[in-house]
Amino acid sequence: MDLSGRLNARDYTIAHLLDEHTALTTPQLAAVLFGSPITCQHRLNSLRKLQFVDRFIRNQPTRPRPMCWVAGPLAARYVALSREENPPTPKAVQQRAERIMASPKLDHLLGVNGFFVALAAHARTHPAARLARWWSERSSSAAYGRRVRPDGHGVWTEGTASVGFFVEYDTGTEPIGRLLDKLPAYRQLRDDGGPDYPVLFVLHSPVREQHLHQRLSAGLGTTVTVATTSPQAGSDPAAAVWQVVGDGRRRRLADLPGSHGQTGPINPGPPTAVDDPLRLLQSL
Repeated sequence: MDLSGRLNARDYTIAHLLDEHTALTTPQLAAVLFGSPITCQHRLNSLRKLQFVDRFIRNQPTRPRPMCWVAGPLAARYVALSREENPPTPKAVQQRAERIMASPKLDHLLGVNGFFVALAAHARTHPAARLARWWSERSSSAAYGRRVRPDGHGVWTEGTASVGFFVEYDTGTEPIGRLLDKLPAYRQLRDDGGPDYPVLFVLHSPVREQHLHQRLSAGLGTTVTVATTSPQAGSDPAAAVWQVVGDGRRRRLADLPGSHGQTGPINPGPPTAVDDPLRLLQSL
């Protein structure tokens, strides 16, 4: 409470983002919330001195990683109390940060977060566009009755279009068959009353993208809509980088087919104001 006068809506937004998405890099936070990386770095350093956030770098011999930020004791306490939950102890917050730093899935996590950050950054320069929902794997699975376990779920709005989607982020370490095995659960979710959202595969390479399309076109997929992209298609996920299986052209994210369906036990329905990841900034 003594520090409340030194914190603002953007700081509280950082707390919520780090709680939901585990870890974000300096460039990712800058792209979503700041005008420049330098301003972002200065503010994060100030918040670290207040024990609001914490940071780590896990360098690899051939590939340095940028600074990663996680919730500190005060950010974790604020988020828990805002949800009317018991706050974690400082020791628990520290242990969580250490598990994140040591996790073999850190690269995958940062890749998934980078996909959604790119959408949020696009929306900052396109007033008609908005990332209306951005849920982590944990929140997505819980919201859909643990029927599916996507790497993330979002709803993208652009003009009058509102497209929900599930993201499967591929690093090239799994065989194509493992990717195909994920699709029946999405079909079953839809058939049981869930939404009819496209499954987006963000693939490691164009060769892998081609192989996935070949397998799906051979009848090994399901009736859910599958759209794919790879680095050579472009770096802006809102742009025309998505190839729907069976369609040779690339489409914009807002042009992909899908339906929110009827709200129910395994379908949260269209996004609400509470779902907006930047809702605390809307009045600024």
